[in-house]
Amino acid sequence: MSRRAFIVGIHEFESRVAPTYNVLQIKAESASKALADAGLTWSQVDGIYDAGESETSLPGLGVAEYMGIRPAVIDTTNVGGASYELHIAHAKRDIEAGRINVALITYGSTLRSESKSGGIPTSIGTKETPAEHVERQHGLSLVGHYGMVASRHMHEYGTTPEQLAAIAVSARRHAVRNPLAVKGFDDMGMRSRGELTVEDVLASRPIADPLRLLDCCLMTDGGGAIVLASERVLADCKQPGVAVLGTGESVAFTDGNTDLTTSATAVSGRRAFSEADVKPADIDVAMVYDSFTITVLTQLEDLGFCPKGSGGEYAASGALDFDGAGGPAVNTDGGGLSSTHPGMRGLFLLLEATRQLRGTSTSQVPGAEIAVCNGIGGFLSSRHASGTVVLGRAS
Repeated sequence: MSRRAFIVGIHEFESRVAPTYNVLQIKAESASKALADAGLTWSQVDGIYDAGESETSLPGLGVAEYMGIRPAVIDTTNVGGASYELHIAHAKRDIEAGRINVALITYGSTLRSESKSGGIPTSIGTKETPAEHVERQHGLSLVGHYGMVASRHMHEYGTTPEQLAAIAVSARRHAVRNPLAVKGFDDMGMRSRGELTVEDVLASRPIADPLRLLDCCLMTDGGGAIVLASERVLADCKQPGVAVLGTGESVAFTDGNTDLTTSATAVSGRRAFSEADVKPADIDVAMVYDSFTITVLTQLEDLGFCPKGSGGEYAASGALDFDGAGGPAVNTDGGGLSSTHPGMRGLFLLLEATRQLRGTSTSQVPGAEIAVCNGIGGFLSSRHASGTVVLGRAS
Protein backbone atom coordinates (compact mmCIF):
# COMPACT_ATOMS: atom_id res chain seq x y z
CA MET A 1 0.00 0.00 0.00
CA SER A 2 1.23 3.51 -0.81
CA ARG A 3 2.13 5.90 1.99
CA ARG A 4 0.28 8.99 0.77
CA ALA A 5 -0.77 11.64 3.32
CA PHE A 6 -4.32 12.91 3.72
CA ILE A 7 -6.01 15.64 5.75
CA VAL A 8 -8.70 13.69 7.60
CA GLY A 9 -9.78 16.06 10.39
CA ILE A 10 -10.08 19.82 10.84
CA HIS A 11 -11.45 22.29 13.32
CA GLU A 12 -11.49 26.09 13.47
CA PHE A 13 -11.82 27.65 16.91
CA GLU A 14 -15.03 29.60 16.62
CA SER A 15 -14.40 32.75 18.71
CA ARG A 16 -12.58 35.81 17.42
CA VAL A 17 -12.60 37.24 20.96
CA ALA A 18 -11.86 34.65 23.67
CA PRO A 19 -10.73 36.36 26.90
CA THR A 20 -11.46 33.29 29.07
CA TYR A 21 -9.12 30.99 27.10
CA ASN A 22 -5.37 30.65 27.10
CA VAL A 23 -3.42 29.51 24.06
CA LEU A 24 -2.98 25.90 25.17
CA GLN A 25 -6.71 25.60 25.83
CA ILE A 26 -7.48 26.80 22.31
CA LYS A 27 -5.00 24.32 20.85
CA ALA A 28 -6.29 21.39 22.93
CA GLU A 29 -9.98 22.08 22.26
CA SER A 30 -9.29 22.42 18.55
CA ALA A 31 -7.24 19.22 18.52
CA SER A 32 -10.00 17.29 20.32
CA LYS A 33 -12.62 18.43 17.81
CA ALA A 34 -10.38 17.81 14.79
CA LEU A 35 -9.74 14.25 16.01
CA ALA A 36 -13.47 13.77 16.47
CA ASP A 37 -14.02 15.09 12.94
CA ALA A 38 -11.58 12.45 11.70
CA GLY A 39 -13.00 9.68 13.88
CA LEU A 40 -9.60 9.12 15.52
CA THR A 41 -8.39 9.12 19.12
CA TRP A 42 -5.63 10.87 21.05
CA SER A 43 -3.76 7.59 21.43
CA GLN A 44 -3.40 7.27 17.65
CA VAL A 45 -1.44 10.55 17.29
CA ASP A 46 2.24 9.79 16.81
CA GLY A 47 3.44 13.05 15.27
CA ILE A 48 3.18 16.60 16.72
CA TYR A 49 3.89 19.71 14.65
CA ASP A 50 4.04 22.90 16.71
CA ALA A 51 5.27 26.41 15.93
CA GLY A 52 5.82 27.25 19.60
CA GLU A 53 3.29 30.07 19.62
CA SER A 54 1.93 28.86 22.97
CA GLU A 55 5.14 30.22 24.57
CA THR A 56 5.72 27.09 26.62
CA SER A 57 9.29 26.80 27.87
CA LEU A 58 9.85 23.79 25.59
CA PRO A 59 7.93 24.08 22.28
CA GLY A 60 6.55 20.79 21.03
CA LEU A 61 7.39 18.99 24.25
CA GLY A 62 5.16 21.31 26.29
CA VAL A 63 2.27 20.69 23.91
CA ALA A 64 2.82 16.93 24.00
CA GLU A 65 2.71 16.97 27.80
CA TYR A 66 -0.37 19.19 27.94
CA MET A 67 -2.25 16.89 25.56
CA GLY A 68 -0.91 13.66 27.02
CA ILE A 69 0.73 12.48 23.78
CA ARG A 70 4.03 10.61 23.46
CA PRO A 71 4.87 11.16 19.79
CA ALA A 72 7.44 9.40 17.63
CA VAL A 73 8.13 12.71 15.83
CA ILE A 74 8.13 16.29 17.11
CA ASP A 75 8.61 19.14 14.63
CA THR A 76 8.87 22.70 15.97
CA THR A 77 9.49 24.61 12.73
CA ASN A 78 8.56 28.29 13.07
CA VAL A 79 8.79 30.67 10.12
CA GLY A 80 5.90 32.90 11.16
CA GLY A 81 2.62 32.73 9.27
CA ALA A 82 3.88 30.12 6.80
CA SER A 83 4.78 27.64 9.56
CA TYR A 84 1.69 25.48 9.05
CA GLU A 85 2.28 24.98 5.33
CA LEU A 86 5.77 23.78 6.24
CA HIS A 87 4.26 21.53 8.92
CA ILE A 88 2.05 19.92 6.26
CA ALA A 89 5.12 19.36 4.10
CA HIS A 90 7.09 17.82 6.96
CA ALA A 91 4.18 15.64 8.11
CA LYS A 92 3.73 14.44 4.54
CA ARG A 93 7.39 13.41 4.39
CA ASP A 94 7.20 11.68 7.76
CA ILE A 95 4.08 9.73 6.77
CA GLU A 96 5.57 8.77 3.41
CA ALA A 97 8.74 7.59 5.16
CA GLY A 98 6.70 5.40 7.52
CA ARG A 99 7.82 7.26 10.65
CA ILE A 100 4.26 8.09 11.70
CA ASN A 101 0.65 7.37 10.78
CA VAL A 102 -1.27 10.26 12.38
CA ALA A 103 0.01 13.85 12.55
CA LEU A 104 -1.51 16.64 14.63
CA ILE A 105 -0.97 20.32 13.80
CA THR A 106 -2.38 22.93 16.18
CA TYR A 107 -2.42 26.70 16.52
CA GLY A 108 -3.76 29.04 19.17
CA SER A 109 -3.56 32.76 19.82
CA THR A 110 -5.10 35.34 22.15
CA LEU A 111 -3.61 38.28 20.27
CA ARG A 112 -6.71 40.46 20.55
CA SER A 113 -7.59 39.68 24.17
CA GLU A 114 -4.04 40.39 25.26
CA SER A 115 -4.11 43.67 23.31
CA LYS A 116 -0.73 43.00 21.79
CA SER A 117 0.41 45.50 19.17
CA GLY A 118 0.81 42.73 16.61
CA GLY A 119 1.30 45.03 13.64
CA ILE A 120 3.73 47.48 15.18
CA PRO A 121 7.06 45.79 16.02
CA THR A 122 9.87 45.97 13.51
CA SER A 123 11.29 42.64 14.61
CA ILE A 124 9.82 39.26 15.53
CA GLY A 125 10.93 38.31 19.02
CA THR A 126 13.69 39.90 21.08
CA LYS A 127 16.76 38.56 19.30
CA GLU A 128 17.70 40.44 16.18
CA THR A 129 19.81 39.52 13.20
CA PRO A 130 22.43 42.10 12.17
CA ALA A 131 20.13 43.27 9.36
CA GLU A 132 17.20 43.73 11.75
CA HIS A 133 19.42 45.71 14.08
CA VAL A 134 20.14 48.16 11.25
CA GLU A 135 16.50 48.45 10.21
CA ARG A 136 15.04 48.99 13.68
CA GLN A 137 16.78 52.29 14.31
CA HIS A 138 15.12 53.73 11.19
CA GLY A 139 11.67 53.02 12.60
CA LEU A 140 10.22 50.87 9.84
CA SER A 141 7.07 49.16 11.12
CA LEU A 142 5.66 45.82 10.01
CA VAL A 143 2.95 47.61 8.02
CA GLY A 144 5.63 49.88 6.58
CA HIS A 145 7.41 46.90 5.07
CA TYR A 146 4.29 46.04 3.08
CA GLY A 147 3.64 49.67 2.21
CA MET A 148 7.06 49.73 0.50
CA VAL A 149 6.11 46.70 -1.60
CA ALA A 150 2.82 48.32 -2.60
CA SER A 151 4.58 51.59 -3.50
CA ARG A 152 7.16 49.77 -5.60
CA HIS A 153 4.50 47.72 -7.38
CA MET A 154 2.62 50.90 -8.20
CA HIS A 155 5.80 52.54 -9.48
CA GLU A 156 6.87 49.55 -11.59
CA TYR A 157 3.52 48.48 -13.02
CA GLY A 158 1.00 51.26 -12.54
CA THR A 159 -1.01 49.36 -9.97
CA THR A 160 -3.66 51.57 -8.36
CA PRO A 161 -5.15 51.87 -4.86
CA GLU A 162 -8.50 50.97 -6.42
CA GLN A 163 -7.10 47.66 -7.65
CA LEU A 164 -5.72 46.81 -4.21
CA ALA A 165 -9.07 47.77 -2.70
CA ALA A 166 -10.81 45.21 -4.93
CA ILE A 167 -9.01 42.47 -2.97
CA ALA A 168 -10.50 43.70 0.31
CA VAL A 169 -13.92 43.97 -1.32
CA SER A 170 -13.79 40.33 -2.46
CA ALA A 171 -12.65 39.13 0.97
CA ARG A 172 -15.55 40.90 2.69
CA ARG A 173 -18.02 39.52 0.14
CA HIS A 174 -16.95 36.04 1.19
CA ALA A 175 -16.86 36.92 4.90
CA VAL A 176 -20.50 38.03 5.07
CA ARG A 177 -21.44 34.51 3.90
CA ASN A 178 -19.41 32.94 6.73
CA PRO A 179 -21.31 32.78 10.05
CA LEU A 180 -18.10 32.64 12.11
CA ALA A 181 -16.82 35.81 10.46
CA VAL A 182 -20.16 37.60 10.89
CA LYS A 183 -20.30 36.72 14.58
CA GLY A 184 -16.74 37.96 14.88
CA PHE A 185 -17.79 41.35 13.47
CA ASP A 186 -20.32 41.65 16.29
CA ASP A 187 -17.97 40.40 19.01
CA MET A 188 -15.25 42.81 17.96
CA GLY A 189 -17.70 45.72 17.71
CA MET A 190 -16.74 46.50 14.13
CA ARG A 191 -18.44 49.54 12.65
CA SER A 192 -18.57 48.22 9.12
CA ARG A 193 -20.14 44.75 9.09
CA GLY A 194 -21.62 44.45 5.61
CA GLU A 195 -20.11 44.20 2.17
CA LEU A 196 -17.52 46.79 1.18
CA THR A 197 -17.08 48.94 -1.88
CA VAL A 198 -13.83 50.17 -3.36
CA GLU A 199 -14.83 53.62 -2.15
CA ASP A 200 -15.18 52.32 1.40
CA VAL A 201 -11.62 51.01 1.34
CA LEU A 202 -10.21 54.22 -0.12
CA ALA A 203 -12.08 56.29 2.48
CA SER A 204 -10.60 54.36 5.41
CA ARG A 205 -7.78 56.06 7.26
CA PRO A 206 -4.16 55.83 6.06
CA ILE A 207 -1.90 53.37 7.90
CA ALA A 208 1.32 53.14 5.88
CA ASP A 209 1.12 54.85 2.51
CA PRO A 210 -0.36 53.64 0.20
CA LEU A 211 -2.06 51.09 2.47
CA ARG A 212 -5.21 52.12 4.33
CA LEU A 213 -7.02 50.55 7.27
CA LEU A 214 -9.16 48.23 5.13
CA ASP A 215 -6.07 47.11 3.22
CA CYS A 216 -4.89 45.57 6.50
CA CYS A 217 -5.87 42.35 8.24
CA LEU A 218 -7.98 42.06 11.36
CA MET A 219 -6.41 41.39 14.76
CA THR A 220 -8.32 38.58 16.47
CA ASP A 221 -8.04 35.67 18.85
CA GLY A 222 -8.32 32.25 17.28
CA GLY A 223 -6.81 28.93 16.39
CA GLY A 224 -7.50 25.52 14.98
CA ALA A 225 -6.18 22.06 14.32
CA ILE A 226 -5.49 19.71 11.43
CA VAL A 227 -5.13 15.93 11.53
CA LEU A 228 -3.26 14.10 8.78
CA ALA A 229 -3.20 10.34 8.33
CA SER A 230 -1.56 7.70 6.21
CA GLU A 231 -3.54 5.77 3.65
CA ARG A 232 -3.69 2.81 6.01
CA VAL A 233 -5.45 4.88 8.67
CA LEU A 234 -7.66 6.69 6.13
CA ALA A 235 -9.82 3.60 5.69
CA ASP A 236 -11.00 3.92 9.31
CA CYS A 237 -11.67 7.67 9.21
CA LYS A 238 -15.07 9.37 9.14
CA GLN A 239 -13.99 11.75 6.36
CA PRO A 240 -13.00 10.78 2.81
CA GLY A 241 -9.73 12.66 3.18
CA VAL A 242 -8.03 15.41 1.21
CA ALA A 243 -4.80 14.32 -0.44
CA VAL A 244 -1.59 16.33 -0.02
CA LEU A 245 -0.39 16.34 -3.63
CA GLY A 246 2.67 18.56 -3.45
CA THR A 247 4.54 21.01 -1.26
CA GLY A 248 7.23 23.64 -1.64
CA GLU A 249 9.30 25.80 0.71
CA SER A 250 11.45 28.84 0.08
CA VAL A 251 12.96 31.88 1.79
CA ALA A 252 13.87 35.36 0.60
CA PHE A 253 15.90 38.22 2.03
CA THR A 254 17.28 41.45 0.67
CA ASP A 255 20.54 41.62 -1.25
CA GLY A 256 21.87 43.59 -4.18
CA ASN A 257 19.49 41.93 -6.64
CA THR A 258 16.26 42.00 -4.60
CA ASP A 259 13.01 42.76 -6.43
CA LEU A 260 10.52 43.95 -3.81
CA THR A 261 7.58 42.97 -6.01
CA THR A 262 8.54 39.27 -6.17
CA SER A 263 8.16 37.05 -3.11
CA ALA A 264 9.61 33.68 -2.15
CA THR A 265 6.31 32.25 -3.40
CA ALA A 266 7.72 32.33 -6.93
CA VAL A 267 10.04 29.49 -5.89
CA SER A 268 7.91 27.57 -3.36
CA GLY A 269 4.93 27.61 -5.72
CA ARG A 270 6.95 26.24 -8.60
CA ARG A 271 8.26 23.43 -6.40
CA ALA A 272 4.81 22.50 -5.12
CA PHE A 273 3.19 22.54 -8.56
CA SER A 274 6.00 20.39 -9.93
CA GLU A 275 5.65 17.80 -7.17
CA ALA A 276 1.87 17.72 -7.58
CA ASP A 277 2.17 17.67 -11.39
CA VAL A 278 -0.34 20.49 -11.81
CA LYS A 279 -0.39 23.89 -13.48
CA PRO A 280 -1.90 27.17 -12.27
CA ALA A 281 -4.76 26.63 -14.73
CA ASP A 282 -5.69 23.41 -12.89
CA ILE A 283 -6.35 25.17 -9.56
CA ASP A 284 -9.99 25.69 -8.53
CA VAL A 285 -9.44 27.56 -5.25
CA ALA A 286 -6.46 29.48 -3.88
CA MET A 287 -6.05 30.29 -0.20
CA VAL A 288 -3.25 32.84 0.01
CA TYR A 289 -1.89 34.75 2.98
CA ASP A 290 -3.64 38.09 3.27
CA SER A 291 -1.96 40.11 5.97
CA PHE A 292 -2.45 43.03 3.57
CA THR A 293 -4.00 43.44 0.14
CA ILE A 294 -0.57 43.77 -1.47
CA THR A 295 0.41 40.38 0.01
CA VAL A 296 -2.41 38.76 -1.96
CA LEU A 297 -1.53 40.56 -5.18
CA THR A 298 2.12 39.51 -5.18
CA GLN A 299 1.26 35.87 -4.43
CA LEU A 300 -1.31 35.70 -7.24
CA GLU A 301 1.41 36.82 -9.64
CA ASP A 302 4.11 34.63 -8.16
CA LEU A 303 1.90 31.53 -8.24
CA GLY A 304 1.36 32.13 -11.95
CA PHE A 305 -2.33 33.02 -11.99
CA CYS A 306 -1.48 36.20 -13.88
CA PRO A 307 1.73 37.71 -15.30
CA LYS A 308 3.99 39.80 -13.08
CA GLY A 309 2.66 43.35 -13.00
CA SER A 310 -0.90 42.48 -13.99
CA GLY A 311 -2.14 41.48 -10.54
CA GLY A 312 -4.03 44.73 -10.08
CA GLU A 313 -6.09 44.28 -13.22
CA TYR A 314 -6.60 40.62 -12.37
CA ALA A 315 -7.95 41.41 -8.88
CA ALA A 316 -10.23 44.15 -10.16
CA SER A 317 -11.74 41.82 -12.78
CA GLY A 318 -13.77 39.89 -10.22
CA ALA A 319 -11.73 36.72 -10.70
CA LEU A 320 -11.18 36.32 -6.94
CA ASP A 321 -14.86 35.82 -6.08
CA PHE A 322 -16.25 32.35 -5.40
CA ASP A 323 -18.68 32.83 -8.32
CA GLY A 324 -16.23 34.72 -10.50
CA ALA A 325 -14.62 33.63 -13.74
CA GLY A 326 -11.14 33.54 -15.16
CA GLY A 327 -9.23 32.21 -12.18
CA PRO A 328 -9.39 30.32 -8.91
CA ALA A 329 -11.60 31.66 -6.13
CA VAL A 330 -9.46 33.29 -3.44
CA ASN A 331 -9.84 33.24 0.37
CA THR A 332 -13.45 32.11 0.35
CA ASP A 333 -13.78 32.20 4.15
CA GLY A 334 -13.17 35.95 4.18
CA GLY A 335 -9.45 35.66 4.82
CA GLY A 336 -7.38 37.58 7.30
CA LEU A 337 -8.77 40.79 5.88
CA SER A 338 -12.34 40.03 6.96
CA SER A 339 -12.61 36.74 8.89
CA THR A 340 -9.78 36.02 11.32
CA HIS A 341 -6.10 36.83 11.74
CA PRO A 342 -4.66 35.99 15.19
CA GLY A 343 -1.10 36.74 14.09
CA MET A 344 -0.07 33.59 12.19
CA ARG A 345 -2.75 32.78 9.62
CA GLY A 346 -1.27 29.90 7.63
CA LEU A 347 -3.36 27.19 9.31
CA PHE A 348 -6.65 28.84 8.34
CA LEU A 349 -5.73 28.65 4.65
CA LEU A 350 -5.53 24.87 4.97
CA LEU A 351 -8.81 24.66 6.88
CA GLU A 352 -10.77 26.55 4.23
CA ALA A 353 -9.12 24.68 1.35
CA THR A 354 -10.16 21.42 3.01
CA ARG A 355 -13.73 22.69 3.39
CA GLN A 356 -13.79 23.60 -0.29
CA LEU A 357 -12.59 20.14 -1.34
CA ARG A 358 -15.14 18.55 1.01
CA GLY A 359 -17.85 20.73 -0.50
CA THR A 360 -18.72 22.43 2.80
CA SER A 361 -17.50 26.02 2.37
CA THR A 362 -19.95 28.85 2.96
CA SER A 363 -18.80 30.27 -0.40
CA GLN A 364 -18.52 26.94 -2.15
CA VAL A 365 -16.97 26.67 -5.61
CA PRO A 366 -18.99 24.01 -7.45
CA GLY A 367 -16.97 20.89 -8.21
CA ALA A 368 -13.75 22.15 -6.61
CA GLU A 369 -11.13 19.41 -6.94
CA ILE A 370 -7.70 21.05 -6.56
CA ALA A 371 -6.67 23.78 -4.14
CA VAL A 372 -3.46 25.62 -3.40
CA CYS A 373 -2.53 27.19 -0.06
CA ASN A 374 0.31 29.66 0.22
CA GLY A 375 1.60 31.04 3.49
CA ILE A 376 3.95 33.98 4.00
CA GLY A 377 5.87 34.45 7.23
CA GLY A 378 8.09 37.37 8.13
CA PHE A 379 8.27 40.69 6.29
CA LEU A 380 7.46 40.74 2.59
CA SER A 381 9.90 43.51 1.68
CA SER A 382 12.84 41.96 3.52
CA ARG A 383 13.22 38.51 5.10
CA HIS A 384 10.33 36.09 4.72
CA ALA A 385 9.47 32.45 4.13
CA SER A 386 6.89 31.00 1.79
CA GLY A 387 5.23 27.60 2.04
CA THR A 388 3.01 26.25 -0.74
CA VAL A 389 0.73 23.21 -0.44
CA VAL A 390 -1.34 21.66 -3.25
CA LEU A 391 -4.34 19.65 -2.10
CA GLY A 392 -6.69 17.43 -4.06
CA ARG A 393 -10.00 15.73 -3.46
CA ALA A 394 -9.29 12.11 -2.59
CA SER A 395 -10.09 9.72 -5.42
